[in-house]
Amino acid sequence: MARVSVGRLVHYVLSATDAAAIDKRRAPGAGHSFSWPSGAQAHVGNAWSEGAHVPMVVVVVWPNEHGPGQDGVNGQAFLDGNDSLWVTSAREDPGGAPGTWHWPERVE
Repeated sequence: MARVSVGRLVHYVLSATDAAAIDKRRAPGAGHSFSWPSGAQAHVGNAWSEGAHVPMVVVVVWPNEHGPGQDGVNGQAFLDGNDSLWVTSAREDPGGAPGTWHWPERVE
């Protein structure tokens, strides 16, 4: 079994809390007919829901955080928009439970 390391690309499965936080901070109608103050940065992009898989770059590995041989990871999850999600202490779950990461599926 491969060990996770800093810089690896994995898939993160959004939880309901993640999806709600992403959608809450995004500005409805941004980039359309809305006037933004000079220098303002709006978070825009498509809506998310629990169970969606997004790519994540691992930035920290916490050895044995979830038990012997069960490392936790922090990472930056890439979203379909101009923002990202900071993920902390996620555990691996090949079954893809919300709030966990797993190795990308092979595509043939």
